[in-house]
Amino acid sequence: MTSLESHKEKILVVDDEASIRRILETRLSMIGYDVVTAADGEEALDTFRNATPDLVVLDVMMPKLDGYGVCQELRKESDVPIIMLTA
Repeated sequence: MTSLESHKEKILVVDDEASIRRILETRLSMIGYDVVTAADGEEALDTFRNATPDLVVLDVMMPKLDGYGVCQELRKESDVPIIMLTA
């Protein structure tokens, strides 16, 4: 197996509700994705910079920095696809 074949796409899941993070992490891992998580907007930016994910699943309503603020910051440095979660 080459290094390209062994690459798992990485998804960053950001949500302040632990149960939603766990559900998404479990389901996405089951179908073969490498999943990293963050519980708020500030943690999301740090995790994004360290993990360099291929996709971000981003909750809108979060403490410290909401999803819109995170999205604006991410767009300053990346064009990674972002899926926004809303209630």
